[in-house]
Amino acid sequence: MTSNSEYRVAGRSGGSQRKDAAGRRDWRRAVAIYTQPRVIGMGFLGFSSGLPFLLVFSTLSAWLTTAGVSKTTIGFFSWIGLTYSIKFFWAPVIDRLPLPVLHRLLGRRRGWMLLAQAGLMTGLFGMAGTDPSANLEQIAWFGLLVAFSSATQDVTIDAWRIEAVAEDLQGAMAATYQAGYRIAMLVAGAGAFYIAAGASWSAAYYVMAALVGVGMVTVLVLGEPDASITRDTEIREQWAVDWLDARAHQPAWLRGIERWVIGAVACPFWDFFARYGRQAILILLVVSLYRLAEITLGVMANPFYLDSGYTPEQIASISKVFGLLMTLSGAGIGGVLVVRFGILKPLLAGAILSALANLVFAWLATIHNPGLGALTVTISAENLSGGLAGSAFIAYLSSLTNTAYTATQYALFSSLMTLPGKFVGGFSGWVVDHAGYTWFFIDTSIAALPVIALLAWLLARSDSEHVPAT
Repeated sequence: MTSNSEYRVAGRSGGSQRKDAAGRRDWRRAVAIYTQPRVIGMGFLGFSSGLPFLLVFSTLSAWLTTAGVSKTTIGFFSWIGLTYSIKFFWAPVIDRLPLPVLHRLLGRRRGWMLLAQAGLMTGLFGMAGTDPSANLEQIAWFGLLVAFSSATQDVTIDAWRIEAVAEDLQGAMAATYQAGYRIAMLVAGAGAFYIAAGASWSAAYYVMAALVGVGMVTVLVLGEPDASITRDTEIREQWAVDWLDARAHQPAWLRGIERWVIGAVACPFWDFFARYGRQAILILLVVSLYRLAEITLGVMANPFYLDSGYTPEQIASISKVFGLLMTLSGAGIGGVLVVRFGILKPLLAGAILSALANLVFAWLATIHNPGLGALTVTISAENLSGGLAGSAFIAYLSSLTNTAYTATQYALFSSLMTLPGKFVGGFSGWVVDHAGYTWFFIDTSIAALPVIALLAWLLARSDSEHVPAT
């Protein structure tokens, strides 16, 4: 709402390097984006974002198992993770509510980040100081605090990332974010296991709680994006202003509620469809289908490795360690390509490469007693293409948001992008049981064709008329 938008962001800072006649940086300057302070800082925020995820999922499950908690109860604990899927419910609050004191000292985005990180640290210290065999309920409440704070931090970090730099730097921001996130997951996974083996699970969680300080220091060092509102957004919001003016006779408290609901919930949806018109449906299809093949394959990846005869140690060494290096390499390449060629071309390339990587899995499934070399090739193809596609896709989602509603719109996009994959992934085991791994992987590759066709069409249209995120 125009009357309550004094803290909205109109422009994205950064991106001042020279560009060529086509509006793109040359290769040297494209690579040099990784030296920019906010791009580097994004890696530390990615670490802060990735650290708590496993601590309320697989790492917590391992701790509960060693404490003698039943498998049924451990399964119920996984429901804590639903917090990440419903974060869009409170994203409008983050978009519109300035925090007392913290807003004045740090700004809107960094204030919410620091509050979320304080919740993370409190929850992890609480879990570390609780014996799950004696007080399981307390572990659950502290775990819920960690998950809620983590989801809140994700919403705020996404908003800060989008608002902090120019659109053509979003690929680089996504790359360093992925790098920090993956390293944090390695720390919260393998690192926590090593600490637990040498000391205790409580000690592991105390160390993880202390590592939240990495994000806190980063928040204090980084700057806050400038705040204002664009004229185009004001024009698009005029309908809401007129609607509220027509209800001026209502009690002040009721008008206040209506103003908040319309500004926080209705305006973000209206804004998106007003900006993209009929093309909005195609964009939402791209968002929902882009990761369909990747998520569906991921459900059966580990069972496939084990059924192929690989040991857990071999899978961990290649998929977790070597695979991490490939993911970071792909993410870095994706960030450079976005700067050099815009978003749509790397986005399309990422979708095609991911589909081809799924065919590499189908090839591995046809080999009898495959060796480590074949596994390395397969995981390299998957993670390299996935990292590239991830950087381009995050940049694409970022480009779709209006910085007047960054947190709300991006939270909705990030929720939408996983729903189809999670639903279809539920049938992956049935396909494997009835058709085998080879055809399952071929099917996942075919599942990428619709989004490839949509992106090719959007790219073709971008030559003659405005298309978002080109």
